[in-house]
Amino acid sequence: MAEYDIAVIGGDKRTAYMIPFFMERGYRVIGYKVCHTKEEIQPDGNADTLRQALESAGTIVGGIPIEKKGVLNLRELSRHLRRCHTVFGGVIPEAFRQECGERGIPCHDFMKDEGLAIFNAIATAEGAILEALQHKETNIHQSKSLVLGYGRCGKVLSDKLKALCAEVTVCTANQTELALAESLGMKVFPVSQLTEKLSSFEYIYNTVPAVLLTKERLKRIRTDALVIDIASGRGGLDYDQAKQQQLKAFHCLGLPGKYAARVSAGRLADYVIEKLM
Repeated sequence: MAEYDIAVIGGDKRTAYMIPFFMERGYRVIGYKVCHTKEEIQPDGNADTLRQALESAGTIVGGIPIEKKGVLNLRELSRHLRRCHTVFGGVIPEAFRQECGERGIPCHDFMKDEGLAIFNAIATAEGAILEALQHKETNIHQSKSLVLGYGRCGKVLSDKLKALCAEVTVCTANQTELALAESLGMKVFPVSQLTEKLSSFEYIYNTVPAVLLTKERLKRIRTDALVIDIASGRGGLDYDQAKQQQLKAFHCLGLPGKYAARVSAGRLADYVIEKLM
């Protein structure tokens, strides 16, 4: 019998704040490279190595994204996984999930659950607006704001900006998304017109995990504009060019963990416990 029920590994403050939620429900928790918090949340035990963590518990809970340089490497995780394990985490690569399936290891991606993904989009959108307020000394009210992409985050962000009385324009390559955004009161234009229209905006929010803001397009952005990039991975713009132009461009990852860690942790912990029951 394993000494612990759940091993919490890496992640950000969301992952750390899951620990007390698990412990309150009677689960024994061991931590490994868990993010420090002001409260210095302590699990029942701490592992010195990833192998020790996995040998101590059957349920593995990672962060969002699950893989993080210097904290959790999926190749190393794979070496130590056994059929007795169940894996949870966010933004899990499809190849890893497929490998787990072939080995009979349950693997749950937080972001594949629509409810969790939408809740994450809400926290991300609110965090993006807060980042914008911190980096630019003007109002959101009546600002000319461009949202690149109209997926979950783009939709929620556009709605929240519009609620703050910003003049919101949505840019996407998807005609259905353009029609939906326009029906909800947004101005719209397709990606094919992005280059010519960029100079009109003082706030630019990117949600697309592809480099839409190329070197040539960045040259069209006005000098007093602010770019908030919330796209996963390497983001959606040429940061070398942005630096050369001295543009105010920020790649803001993990916003729910930064601004809404505790409430996000509660939702994530509930999801894990529901799957385990």
